[in-house]
Amino acid sequence: MTIRILIVDDESSIREALSKVLKAEDYQVECAGSEEEAFAIFATVKIDLLLLDLGLPVKNGWATLAWLHWVNPLLPIVIITGQSNQCKLAEAAGADGLIEKPLNVPRLLQTVRDLVGEPIETRALTPHHREPGFRYVPCDSQSLPESLKNRPRTRSELN
Repeated sequence: MTIRILIVDDESSIREALSKVLKAEDYQVECAGSEEEAFAIFATVKIDLLLLDLGLPVKNGWATLAWLHWVNPLLPIVIITGQSNQCKLAEAAGADGLIEKPLNVPRLLQTVRDLVGEPIETRALTPHHREPGFRYVPCDSQSLPESLKNRPRTRSELN
């Protein structure tokens, strides 16, 4: 089964880096630089998981989260942000997790695997009744570009 992930971040370097990491794990990836682009993709493509930055132009990530959560309350949503002290707000807003920038790539990938592997029956439970519940990954001292440089190569990159 193909898992499709939507990355919504106004920084193209973050979108590109995350896209490479996720594609190397055999996920299908869609990218959006704004909430308008995210809404257009969401309207035409089945999305299995959303990675959402809070610092978006026009509407902020909170408004985007609220709309997407209203449209599909079972969609796993992970906030990715460089802003501090957002954990409690993200959990209260209905996000499934928050990962601070700079991203801890192995923990990001584990969070993605956990969420896309969660049965729909479990997702239908209220967040406070799900196990393991809200996922929080504090910022990593190792930057995303360093993680990309040291990651294992995919077959397509080696050919």
